[in-house]
Amino acid sequence: MASFDALVCPDSITAELLIVDNGSTDNTASVLMPATSTKFSLRVLREDRQGKSSALNRGLSLAQGKILLIVDDDVVVHPLWLIKHLESYSLSSFDAVQGRVLPGVDLDGKPADPNKLREYNIPIIDYGDQICEIRGLTGTNISFKREVFERVGRFDTRLGPGAAGFSEDSEYSIRIRQAGFKIGYTPDAVAYHELSPARYGREYNRKVEYQKGLSRSLYRTDSIVFNVLPNLVANCIRYPLYCLLGKTQKAYKTEGRIMKCWGYLAGKVRRRHWLDSHIEN
Repeated sequence: MASFDALVCPDSITAELLIVDNGSTDNTASVLMPATSTKFSLRVLREDRQGKSSALNRGLSLAQGKILLIVDDDVVVHPLWLIKHLESYSLSSFDAVQGRVLPGVDLDGKPADPNKLREYNIPIIDYGDQICEIRGLTGTNISFKREVFERVGRFDTRLGPGAAGFSEDSEYSIRIRQAGFKIGYTPDAVAYHELSPARYGREYNRKVEYQKGLSRSLYRTDSIVFNVLPNLVANCIRYPLYCLLGKTQKAYKTEGRIMKCWGYLAGKVRRRHWLDSHIEN
C-alpha cells in the first residue's frame, strides 16, 4: 500500500483501487481489512474461486475506470507509474500497454546482481527507452482501455497461477490482437519486482518453464513435428555447448527452453489421453 499512497495523482484524475483477496487462508484478510488509501477510493474484494484469472475477472468486472490497470502483489510501483500509464494513451494509438518491470530488492533490501538476473526467476520487461509496439503483455504491470475488456472478455480461468500456472496474459494478448487492438510498451510506467529466495536457482527455473509448457498446451496449437521437436533438439544441442564454453546465463535460458518443450509435449499427451477416455465413455 505504501507505494500506492506515494503515487503522483493529480486532482484531474479520478482513480479507484481494487484489491482482490483470492480465497486466502492465511492472515491476508485481516491485513487488508483495515487498509486505507489517502488518494484513492479503495475496495477490498474476495474471490473464492482459486486462480489469478478468477481474481482478475472479479476485479475487472467491478472496475469503473476508462483505463484498467493490473499489477501483481509482489511488485512496488514507481511514484509516476499511474500517470505514465495514462500518458502513454495520449502519446500513442495503443489500446493496451505494457509497463517496464525491473528487479527490485529482497526482504533485506539487497538489490539484484546484474550478472545473475536470470537466476532470480522474475519477469524482467525492458524493451528499451522508447514507446513502441509489441506483440504481447506480461501481466505483472499492464493496462488497457475498458473497450478492450468489453470486447475481448474475461481471462481464461484454466490458465495462470492457481490453475495451470502461467500464460493467462499471453492467451489474453492473442485475443486482444485478434480483436484488432494494438499493444504497446512504455518505459516510463515502472514496477519493481521483489526478489524472493524461494524463486532462486535452476530447480525453480526448470519447474516453472515446464509448467509454462503445460499451460501453453491448453491454448496453443504449435506443430509438434515442425516446431516443438526441432526446438527441443536444437536446445538440447546448444545446452552442453554453452556449459562447455562457460556461458552460464545462456545455458540457464536454454535449459528453461528445453523444459518448456517437454512441458508442452506432456500437456498435449495428457489432453489426448483425456479426450480418448471421454470418447470411449
